[in-house]
Amino acid sequence: MESLQAIKQRFGIIGNDVHLNLALEKAIRVAPTDISVLVTGESGVGKESIPKIIHNLSHRKHAKYIAVNCGAIPEGTIDSELFGHEKGAFTGATQTRKGYFEVADGGTIFLDEVGELPLTTQVRLLRVLENGEFIKVGSSQVQKTDVRIVAATNLNMPKAIDKGKFREDLFYRLSTIDINLPPLRERVGDIHLLFRKFAADFAQKYNMPTIRLTDDAIKTLINYSFPGNIRQLRNIAEEISVVEENRIVDPNTLRRYLPQKGTNLPSIIENNKSNSDFATEREIMYKILFDMKNDIHDLKKLTMDLMQNDSVKVKEDNKQLIQKIYKEEETLESKISNQVEVVRYENNFDDSNDYEFAETIDEHENLSIQEKEIELIKKSLERNSGKRKLAAKELGISERTLYRKIKQYDL
Repeated sequence: MESLQAIKQRFGIIGNDVHLNLALEKAIRVAPTDISVLVTGESGVGKESIPKIIHNLSHRKHAKYIAVNCGAIPEGTIDSELFGHEKGAFTGATQTRKGYFEVADGGTIFLDEVGELPLTTQVRLLRVLENGEFIKVGSSQVQKTDVRIVAATNLNMPKAIDKGKFREDLFYRLSTIDINLPPLRERVGDIHLLFRKFAADFAQKYNMPTIRLTDDAIKTLINYSFPGNIRQLRNIAEEISVVEENRIVDPNTLRRYLPQKGTNLPSIIENNKSNSDFATEREIMYKILFDMKNDIHDLKKLTMDLMQNDSVKVKEDNKQLIQKIYKEEETLESKISNQVEVVRYENNFDDSNDYEFAETIDEHENLSIQEKEIELIKKSLERNSGKRKLAAKELGISERTLYRKIKQYDL
């Protein structure tokens, strides 16, 4: 059996972190078996190296190795990609096609981002894991395959299971062996080593002198959190190599290439906030939503006052104001939806009663304004013989908004 150092050199793995070494040693030990493996870790930590090691050190190394990015395949075609389809199974299926599980028979399939698989596909995958059987799309014939499955995900799988997004039985089938790769911020001793390797590679690629860091710049580099992990470090090394004329980089220069907190880089967000943090953020959320709602109420109050005047000119003004109200309502709904999603994402909230305030914020809606809206819509529909397109044009709103109002008021 090859040594750990030989494996690292063979697969281009840089670093001597103890947690990295443990993950690699586990991969080496499990490789000769046919046990399913689940590789976990944040985005950008290099999870794709583990299945390659497992395949090349197994008895399947001379057979096919296929890597599939489950998150990149549309839901409507993923079953066909994985399991194949019969001619005429769906529109565009002009001939029978083999899927990855048929092509890789005797080999290894790496399912990257396995947590993104649709639930229907998860059922099919579970059957393959249990008895090696699958059925092509549009067929009734059961086929057999002998494939070793290695999967990877950056999701918190227990949470995905709790939310009904991933099957618990499939999770336990996949994670017979769980190999976790540490994030780069926990591999402090490897950060500069990796940077030097990347800088040397890019210097050779672009035919220029190698970028070097001062001692203070090295300290700045290793103290950075790297939410994008190795992928982010590699991108930074490439950008500096190409952009900087001075090949000696000091801390001030380096900081220009290190995104600060608040950037939207891929990383796992842990739910470690206290109840007081949640309460404070909910209070802020209430204030934002009610402030926006007050703007709408002011407009509606002005409109109601004007509607009490029967002059032709005011009626025309009313029409313009109603149009403005509709537009403001659409903007408000979009803002509310976006704000709620931000809080749900940042705080890892479940779809629970914490969001009931978003549904009850309209509780004190001015009913007289609603009556006027209903009256305007009814009259416009009557004048246009029930044709929604013409009515929407007359009211100055989109057909989609009009349809929503019709459904809302049960007209």
